[in-house]
Amino acid sequence: MLGASRRSLSAARRFAGAAPCRTLSPAASPSSLTDTVSEQEHGGGQVQKRFLSVLSGPKSFGLGQIANRNRNLTKGITIGKRHESSATAADSSDAPCEKFEYQAEVNRLMDLIVHSLYSNKEVFLRELVSNASDALDKLRYLSVTDSNLLKDGVDLDIRIQTDKENGIITITDSGIGMTKQELVDSLGTIAHSGTAKFLKALKESQEAGTDSNLIGQFGVGFYSAFLVADKVVVSTKSPKSDKQYVWEGEADSSSYTVKEETDPQKLLNRGTCLTLHLKRDDKGFAHPERIQKLVKNYSQFVSFPIYTWQEKGFTKEVEVDEDPAEVKEGEEKKKKTKTVVEKYWDWELTNETQPIWLRSPKEVTTEEYNEFYKKTFNEYLDPLASSHFTTEGEVEFRSILFVPSIKKEDLIDTKTKNIRLYVKRVFISDDFDGELFPRYLSFVKGVVDSNDLPLNVSREILQESRVVRIMRKRLVRKAFDMILGISLSENRDDYDRFWENFGKFLKLGCMDDKENHKRLAPLLRFFSNQSESELISLDEYVENMKPDQKDIYYIASESVNSAKHTPFLERLAQKEYEVLFLVDPMDEVAIQNLKTYKEKNFVDITKEDLDLGDKNEEREKEIKQEFSKTCDWIKKRLGDKVARVDISNRLSSSPCVLVSGKFGWSANMERLMKAQTMGDPASLEFMRSRRVFEINPDHPIIKGLNAASVANPDDQEALKAIDVLFETALISSGFTPDNPAELGSKIYEMMGSAFASKYPAGHAEVATSSPAQQAEVENVEPIEAEIVEPVQAEQQK
Repeated sequence: MLGASRRSLSAARRFAGAAPCRTLSPAASPSSLTDTVSEQEHGGGQVQKRFLSVLSGPKSFGLGQIANRNRNLTKGITIGKRHESSATAADSSDAPCEKFEYQAEVNRLMDLIVHSLYSNKEVFLRELVSNASDALDKLRYLSVTDSNLLKDGVDLDIRIQTDKENGIITITDSGIGMTKQELVDSLGTIAHSGTAKFLKALKESQEAGTDSNLIGQFGVGFYSAFLVADKVVVSTKSPKSDKQYVWEGEADSSSYTVKEETDPQKLLNRGTCLTLHLKRDDKGFAHPERIQKLVKNYSQFVSFPIYTWQEKGFTKEVEVDEDPAEVKEGEEKKKKTKTVVEKYWDWELTNETQPIWLRSPKEVTTEEYNEFYKKTFNEYLDPLASSHFTTEGEVEFRSILFVPSIKKEDLIDTKTKNIRLYVKRVFISDDFDGELFPRYLSFVKGVVDSNDLPLNVSREILQESRVVRIMRKRLVRKAFDMILGISLSENRDDYDRFWENFGKFLKLGCMDDKENHKRLAPLLRFFSNQSESELISLDEYVENMKPDQKDIYYIASESVNSAKHTPFLERLAQKEYEVLFLVDPMDEVAIQNLKTYKEKNFVDITKEDLDLGDKNEEREKEIKQEFSKTCDWIKKRLGDKVARVDISNRLSSSPCVLVSGKFGWSANMERLMKAQTMGDPASLEFMRSRRVFEINPDHPIIKGLNAASVANPDDQEALKAIDVLFETALISSGFTPDNPAELGSKIYEMMGSAFASKYPAGHAEVATSSPAQQAEVENVEPIEAEIVEPVQAEQQK
């Protein structure tokens, strides 16, 4: 960058008149790091009143010591407090300034940078701190071969001070600084990257290999300052030059000025001091707490210490005057004290220079991982699992991934801030929509740090490329390995807790990510007819399969209770086959997308053509011939309600069942589709028509209907029985009758007929009793009523 030195921290701000320029240009205003400035009349002349602050100090501040790192502040400073001094107004900035034109179509390009390139104004601090970090990195590298570069100070750091009253932010670094020509080349030519030029020189000289700490690459980061500032002043000194120069530019100007710094109070030992005069609407950025927050968010892990100027305080006891009226005669006067808070300003270290992901996983303890997770993602519970890894080869990056203990995000919330992307330890973004992680893994949290990600010029958007696709695959693979580790843990409760919180996310992955079906399937969990209270995995199901069982059977239902009482299970239960219960709305769709697991097909036992592996073709042929007329008769009665009528091989105790077509919706899916607000009635009608009515030839009811179809196919009682049989099969199979009231009336009618045939006398007596007889019954004494009537009523029930 823009380097500048900690020693550049001046204690006074002076508003002096502009020095004459060689060409017409706006007046140049020298800047420094003071808190407040005011001018007052004193005596008969003008006196400039200045407030001096302790602007630099040791890294560990103590009330008994302070390191005065500015050679101009050597006298009259009391520790930790402001002091006022007076000096006759004088202008020492007599050096002429030169005016330059930008080497670009600045009117268009500057407007593009300020209004279009960056989507968020607050990234200006990230860009400027990154430039400062580059300046420090360059100095550190060059000092290896030239130790004289550090003769003016070995401390390498960045310091940020704000003046919220005047809307000024000052960023100072003790980096390499710039000569006059470098100042013109780097800041006078938009899209000229000093870092890129430096890296190119290193590669050409073949002396340094790779310097991965350098951040800048596009040459526009400095101009992000104009997002919030209408004037920027850069004061810089290179160890290669004996002179210090000041660059000054305004947001709406096509030119800038450069002059030599001659004010002794503003001279730097080495580095760069960048002063932003904020726009009226952006002066909120000059608040110390806001600057500290932005540094922690974007530049928390820059490899150099970043100090911010913060107000602090300490408590002390002070004496207070005692009211004489409260003191009694003869009593000794006691001293009273009270506790007060003494305020002062000092530098505070804001960042951590060593990110946890750059350390070896062997050196990091579980407590450190947990603390980093809770601090970074604002969590209060430890994560269920973590994965710390480094990927090398075609794509190099470091990452730490975490599985939370509880769910916070909704499944439909596709944009979550779960992955924090860093490039060379500088935070870029956490707002992704599936670029780094698929949406169904949005619950996984973590950080990713790479040196060569394809970013756009604003360094805010991750561009789609082959590198990103490779990185995504490796991150997903590591995430699955981490989740699999939880499932294989000895503590089964850990995975039960994970499944309760994030099982739906994995089911969504079965629908969205076909490439990872093999990794997703072992993580799924279901209930079954042999495990109604404990979830089992597909691996456990396959392990428990019978020797003659070829497929994985499942049934989708509303609950475990309804699934275990369904008639579809009858033959499978006799054969002791295990059947998975899919009781979650997403289960059925997830299994249908998987299709197979370990070369075994998933089979829905509610669909037609169920093969249980025990077919007897001769026996089936005989039964079909015997009941073919009955099947045709039932189909004729039911009409379009069913696609056909077949002999069932899945029933043992129920007379009939209604199964779905091979490509139609199951009863559970039909129920879910009906509940959809935006459902399509036309498709619902089409899928409903694919129902198959299966009958059990061994059941007495079906045998009776078979006899009726031969003896009297037009018998109304038999036809009514078919209607009732179909409607009850609808309910027992999980479907919903179209007209429940009609079904109820048919059942009541059949019950009445059954009671009439069983109790003909009682039925006639009740039906033919006259009003006089009823009145006589009402007048019967209670004792006789208790003996006779309740018994008769009980028998009717």
